[in-house]
Amino acid sequence: MSKQALIVVDIQNDYFPQGKWPLVGADTAADNAARLIAAFRQAGDSVVHIRHEFTSDDAPFFTPGSKGAQLHPKVLNHADEPVVLKHFVNSFRETELQAILQQHGIERLVVVGSMSHMCIDGIARAAADMGYEVTVVHDACASRDLEFNGLVVPAAHVHAAFMSALGFAYANVVSTEQLLAVGRP
Repeated sequence: MSKQALIVVDIQNDYFPQGKWPLVGADTAADNAARLIAAFRQAGDSVVHIRHEFTSDDAPFFTPGSKGAQLHPKVLNHADEPVVLKHFVNSFRETELQAILQQHGIERLVVVGSMSHMCIDGIARAAADMGYEVTVVHDACASRDLEFNGLVVPAAHVHAAFMSALGFAYANVVSTEQLLAVGRP
């Protein structure tokens, strides 16, 4: 049994152009995630999907039960792949994710999804702190422009800053092509 799992974080309809909270590069990131999902399935490795819903009907996006909160068609789970519902940035918080990983003897996580500066950062740091070997596939993640104190930070800069920080101390940060070339992080 492989000790590696692909964690597909929040690739949901609201993050795409017709959704409530569109991200820059969501389609490209989902296409790369889909390639990785196919490779992990073919190798017999675990694939775990994470789906975020806010707990309030007045949430800015991912409202409970909405079409926007559903997994995007490019990355739908197979019947034997768990979908972990979360309500917080950290995918481990108050979810069964840790139990699923332990049940399958997982030691290495490959993380893809959205948003680079929130839930990808959250899961990568938490997983590393919990002792997992973590790889983040940077071109299978997406972000958006942010604003702080009157300064607009373009999505590409947001994404680069977070990938740089994760790569410094929390994760191996690679491209889809790099991961597929070696087959394992």
